Amino acid sequence: LEEIPPRPVQDTGNILKQGYLEKRSREHSFFGSEWQKRWCVLNRRTFYYYANEKSKQPKGNFPIENYSARLAFHLRKDSRKKCCFELICPGKRTYEFTAPSPAEAEDWVDQIQFLLKDLSSSTIPFDEEDEEELYNDVDSSDSVNTTSHNTTLNQDEPNVEVKEDDIYEILPGKQPKPE
Repeated sequence: LEEIPPRPVQDTGNILKQGYLEKRSREHSFFGSEWQKRWCVLNRRTFYYYANEKSKQPKGNFPIENYSARLAFHLRKDSRKKCCFELICPGKRTYEFTAPSPAEAEDWVDQIQFLLKDLSSSTIPFDEEDEEELYNDVDSSDSVNTTSHNTTLNQDEPNVEVKEDDIYEILPGKQPKPE
């Protein structure tokens, strides 16, 4: 049997923002670049960064809670300095990024600040979306088809005895009308 590969975060459905950013590496070598292009994904709890858009495994991730986001023009001296922002959490690593444009940098900061406000608010449960996903299978088309199929089978025989272990019960007068 073929193993199913792990799904990339992009498939989880609760993404607030994603896109390419340049991330400043923690230890850059003499030959390596200080800024590396990364596909970044923000969901309701975690900030992920990947080598590229198609990567299955993140290069790294961190819980976004307790971080703060702000524009950080001091990170670069070149023409892209107004595209920089950083994520800061006391006692933890500071993450530094360069967006493709100043507007995009502001949008990342705004999205993260909005999310953090939600996470710190006691009135908005932060796993609201996850709960919905757990119950989506209840009305899957399989159970609907099974029910209508059994009803159709019994439609012509209204006096069929129902065995005790049969989960379907035929009620008088409740037969579906033929279409």
